[in-house]
Amino acid sequence: RTSESLDDVRSAMIEVVENPEFANENIRQALDFLIQTAQAPRTGVLGLDFGGGWSLNSAILLPDELDAVVIFYGTVSENEVRLAGLNAAVLGLFAENDRSIPLTTVRSFEQVLQKLGKTYEIEIYPDVEHSFANPSSPNYNAQVAEQAWSRTFEFLNRYLSVSVD
Repeated sequence: RTSESLDDVRSAMIEVVENPEFANENIRQALDFLIQTAQAPRTGVLGLDFGGGWSLNSAILLPDELDAVVIFYGTVSENEVRLAGLNAAVLGLFAENDRSIPLTTVRSFEQVLQKLGKTYEIEIYPDVEHSFANPSSPNYNAQVAEQAWSRTFEFLNRYLSVSVD
């Protein structure tokens, strides 16, 4: 589905929140394609904003199929039961001055991951706001976005690369 306006985007987000099974099935099918058809030896998921929250949801939904998850300022969970089955390595990239993803929530998420012994890295970028990596956002910060993308590529390379003998 494509969206032509901000109202379309909001409507699509509400549909997913109210009926997540459609999105879950879409994620299952995409991962099945990667594993079965493309024969990907390792898989990961990455999302920004609403997609960042869904990248975490995907890793919780498919704990044995995903190896890495990248969350760019997406909604995170502090629920130990929900995060207990998470097996993918997590990279969380957040803004210090984010009004929609408060720093206290990010720190609680980090504490739960630590308590559960999960593999994770959390980066808080100082003096930036939500959507710092989105070039169409008024909060876009090219320097911080470049740092975050470099960190992302390094992380994905570490957790998704397969050595060839």
